[in-house]
Amino acid sequence: MANFFTDNPDLKFHLTHPLMKKIVALKEDNFEDKDQYDYAPLDFEDAMDSYEKVLEIVGEICGDIVAPNAEGVDAEGPRIENNEVVYAAGTQQNLDALVKAGLMGITLPRKYEGLNFPIVPYIMAADMVSRADAGFVNIWGLQDCAETIHEFADDDQKMRYLPRISRGETAAMDLTEPDAGSDLQSVQLKATYNEKDGKWYLNGVKRFITNGDGNISLVLARSEPGTTDGRGLSMFIYDRNHKAVKIRRIENKMGIKGSPTCELVFQNAPAELVGDRKMGLIKYVMALMNGARLGIGAQSVGISEAAYREALAYAEEREQFGKPIIKFPAVYEMLATMKAKLDASRSLLYETSRFVDVYKAYMHLSKKRTLTREERQEMKYYQRLADFFTPLLKGMSSEYCNQIAYDALQIHGGSGFMKDYPIERIYRDARITTIYEGTTQLQVVAAIRGVTTDGYLKRIREYEAMPLRPELHGFRRTLIGMTEEYERAVKSVTDVKDNEFLDFHARRLVEMAGHIIMGYLLLLDTERDDRYRNSTEIFIRLGRAENKARAEFIANSSLNDLGYFKQIQEA
Repeated sequence: MANFFTDNPDLKFHLTHPLMKKIVALKEDNFEDKDQYDYAPLDFEDAMDSYEKVLEIVGEICGDIVAPNAEGVDAEGPRIENNEVVYAAGTQQNLDALVKAGLMGITLPRKYEGLNFPIVPYIMAADMVSRADAGFVNIWGLQDCAETIHEFADDDQKMRYLPRISRGETAAMDLTEPDAGSDLQSVQLKATYNEKDGKWYLNGVKRFITNGDGNISLVLARSEPGTTDGRGLSMFIYDRNHKAVKIRRIENKMGIKGSPTCELVFQNAPAELVGDRKMGLIKYVMALMNGARLGIGAQSVGISEAAYREALAYAEEREQFGKPIIKFPAVYEMLATMKAKLDASRSLLYETSRFVDVYKAYMHLSKKRTLTREERQEMKYYQRLADFFTPLLKGMSSEYCNQIAYDALQIHGGSGFMKDYPIERIYRDARITTIYEGTTQLQVVAAIRGVTTDGYLKRIREYEAMPLRPELHGFRRTLIGMTEEYERAVKSVTDVKDNEFLDFHARRLVEMAGHIIMGYLLLLDTERDDRYRNSTEIFIRLGRAENKARAEFIANSSLNDLGYFKQIQEA
């Protein structure tokens, strides 16, 4: 079978981005672990070699085990036995292989038995796992929870829980409830402190919990009696070994069927407070969700990769009217557009991952020593970029994922509607990416700050100033024109000084910024490697047309126009 790392040169291209030198230097902190751990790198080249070797192992497992198991897992799914989730046989085989290879706790420090890898290679592994089986990444990828424990738990909690995750125990985020989905400040699961034994106990129901039977769960609960908003919520660790949670059911989902989505009933479940009371939603869940949204970006790109490959293979093999269907303009245009969207999504994924890597590395360093003034400024700069780019990534990549999967199935024609081809499963798996960990509409709510504060514009100007070969200047001129159009659209909306009018146009403005940013990222990729030129040209053409349509809609709208759309509420 294929190795999902070595058969995709785009991955190594993004792994070797110039910013990786800074990321590795910060993550390894002068390579101080080399004297204590025999698997710690000696220098930058040694670290990069280690990342590649591990990613090749991930790629081999994905190609030889996870991908071949995907159809069987989709058909079998998980089940409940004796109040425990039993994975499908293929899921357990996948997990066992990755655990045996030491691929849990990838980003955790070596003192917790992790590999101390940056975010970029971890997200790259998630990209590959998602291509192999989008549902399985929701089990393996929830080691994201370990990063939240590492950031906010006390030393004793970290020493007790993080090595368990590195050894292969699974995790879960227990956030949503029957009446608290996107609106997490409405969470009602109660946390009560018992003065007699000095412990917290949880009571209530959680719903739509991915991998709800995880060994170690982070639970959002209401710790402050009489409160009704986010200020009354705290974060807790629940250990499944306490056996105090009933699994009411596993949801019967449209896609990602191998991933158990559970409804849980907490019955005097003992738990441990993480960090400070009242900061559960305001601080800890926000950090947890940003990590999860980066993960969904990787999942979206992996699904897009799988869908594109299935469509391309089918179009090359399927003959109609005496020739392969890839020879028809209607089909090869679809494929070229799909590839451009895939390449743009992947570029945005790894750009965002690099921003997260730099600021998190500085954050962890700040706990060991005092940062210099320049380091603090750089940390704030990259954190700001990460905050702006994360919702943009999640929103744009998941929407493109659905479009690519849709077009891939269309290329298959009637065959794609049948379970005989993987695209039927891939299409179903893609649908959730625009919904969970915050819908596209909620990503827009977060991303619009990047529009109104000029956060996106400032970064666009930085991209604009980066050096390019003369033959690429034409692309930059097009993007400069798109930027001027975007500025006019933003001004026309913000000048109205009406929040509802801004909200009404928010998605249009965010997507306009996204098209420009992704166009620049592809252009900068082409500066490094000319094989991205075709995707750059196609995507910039597509983005220019899409932005013109949005700009025209905005230019011809006013506050009065909202009334037409509001009529649906009165119908």
